[in-house]
Amino acid sequence: MSIDIRTMPLMTPGQRLARGVCRHLRTLGFVAVEELVPSPGLRVDVMGLGPKGEIWIVECKSGRADFASDRKWQGYLEWSDRFFWAVDGDFPVDLLPPDTGLMLADSYDAEVVRMSPETPLAPARRKVMIQKFARHAALRLQALRDPGVNASDPWA
Repeated sequence: MSIDIRTMPLMTPGQRLARGVCRHLRTLGFVAVEELVPSPGLRVDVMGLGPKGEIWIVECKSGRADFASDRKWQGYLEWSDRFFWAVDGDFPVDLLPPDTGLMLADSYDAEVVRMSPETPLAPARRKVMIQKFARHAALRLQALRDPGVNASDPWA
């Protein structure tokens, strides 16, 4: 299946950062999904699943106001092995907590400039997250092939 980006809807700044992050994660051997809900009330921008089952969450922030309005990010920490912020080169990175990971990103790629500390998930939580990741990815793929499928199905 080929996708013509000229016919795709315009992306928000955060979506452009997420695309660059997903592309970079792929170079690291990860696969990624966007907008995954690990728990009711939370929706991560990007979740990456590594070749050894490691789970990274990346929150994409397009500016100071976007970061300042995010009150939920600490709730994401318990759902991943590593947590990162992804921002563009103009973002004031001194706003970001120093004990979190940092990626500089654009629409086409990203770079890890500060590795996140590792906080390994418990095996039971890892299993739950891998299952959520798989269901989310499968539902997104099915929705691409069948426009009648609701990609935001609460059972996914």
